[in-house]
Amino acid sequence: MNKIAVLIPCYNESKTIAKVVSDYKKALPEAVIYVYDNNSTDGTDEIAKQAGAIVRYEYQQGKGNVIRSMFREIDAECYLMVDGDDTYPAECANALVDKVLNHGADMVVGDRLSSTYFTENKRPFHNFGNSLVRKSINVLFKSDIKDIMTGYRAFSYQFVKSFPVLSKGFEIETEMSIHAIDKNMQIENVIIEYRDRPEGSESKLNTYSDGFKVLKTIMRLFRNYKPLAFFGSLAVILLLIAVGFFVPILCEYLETGLVPRYPTLFVCGFVALAAIQSFFSGMILSSIVQKNRQDFEYQLQQIEFERKRLEKEELPK
Repeated sequence: MNKIAVLIPCYNESKTIAKVVSDYKKALPEAVIYVYDNNSTDGTDEIAKQAGAIVRYEYQQGKGNVIRSMFREIDAECYLMVDGDDTYPAECANALVDKVLNHGADMVVGDRLSSTYFTENKRPFHNFGNSLVRKSINVLFKSDIKDIMTGYRAFSYQFVKSFPVLSKGFEIETEMSIHAIDKNMQIENVIIEYRDRPEGSESKLNTYSDGFKVLKTIMRLFRNYKPLAFFGSLAVILLLIAVGFFVPILCEYLETGLVPRYPTLFVCGFVALAAIQSFFSGMILSSIVQKNRQDFEYQLQQIEFERKRLEKEELPK
């Protein structure tokens, strides 16, 4: 088991990968640097090897697919994940790693938004999107994560081995954040300096399509992790619609003793039934989620037992 593993997912980062590997080798000389190449066509893998990184390959396209392979294949006490585009300073690496190794953090977030991100990033819609995603998650999940979309994070062994990677692309950072919040893991924020990509290096993130995927992921995970709140809100909306259409019918009946709009009355009844069904669906799913959380706590105990076993195997005999 490595003490520190630096994980660098890469797709066509030939202009910056050598500097990134070199910077992190200097900042964390005890760390093992892993570069996972995701079908690059510009020789990123060869440059990374020459710079001294261990290069592995993930042939399914997408950052989520790369991170799934990284987390499955590598064992370490602390994992530091960083992008290969040279936008995150290696000088902050020790601060992130220290939170995991010495303060028991499960996920440490490299917070760009509290420092230079909004001035360095030249894509205004990216800035707006980051703020929207941060606000949405912190409100829906009652958390205080300062930067949801950052690619600069440190993780504990427990987090990595218990995190179910479902996303395939850039929405993976959102999934990580919500998983850590929902499972009551220790989350820390470390403010970092952000610098925009160097000239000639292009972002693989599409502002609109990837932004839509992130928002879709937030709603999907809100439904999965907080079903009572999700389906309860839906029940309230349906009930308000039913009542809104029913009140005029009731008033007219009280005045005339007649119900001239039977189709509307029937629709109100079906919508009210849908509201009741939605509420009880949330209740049932909430019980299932609670049971899953109990099982997860047991799973963490098994992961911790495995970590200690791996450490004992590496002790000198």
